[in-house]
Amino acid sequence: MLNYITIGASDLDRAAAFYDAVLGALGAGQSWRQGDWIAYGPPGAEASVYICKPENGEPVQAANGVTLGLRADSTAQVDALHAAALTHGGSCGGPPGPRPQYGEGFYIAYVRDPDGNKLSAMFKAA
Repeated sequence: MLNYITIGASDLDRAAAFYDAVLGALGAGQSWRQGDWIAYGPPGAEASVYICKPENGEPVQAANGVTLGLRADSTAQVDALHAAALTHGGSCGGPPGPRPQYGEGFYIAYVRDPDGNKLSAMFKAA
């Protein structure tokens, strides 16, 4: 149902270093960068995550209660995303591990980007 998501960033170079590493852990990369916009997606597919400075010129504010949930293909990808986030200026919002409270087989990590936006990576075992 989702087509894309836009995430505000106060410093595009810092955001690019973070998202190149974090989304790269899931096999995605920069599709293009133009002006105050950076687009990310899987190889050969349309971009679905956009990083930009706020259109209204106001300071970036992380959305309270919003989490960008990213699908991982393995627990190793969840672990890699978490490690990449911490290495590139992010912070831990919940270490990688099983989350039985969400159901059987869920393995999730939570991080925040340098501007405080919350992301999660989730793998669900079959």
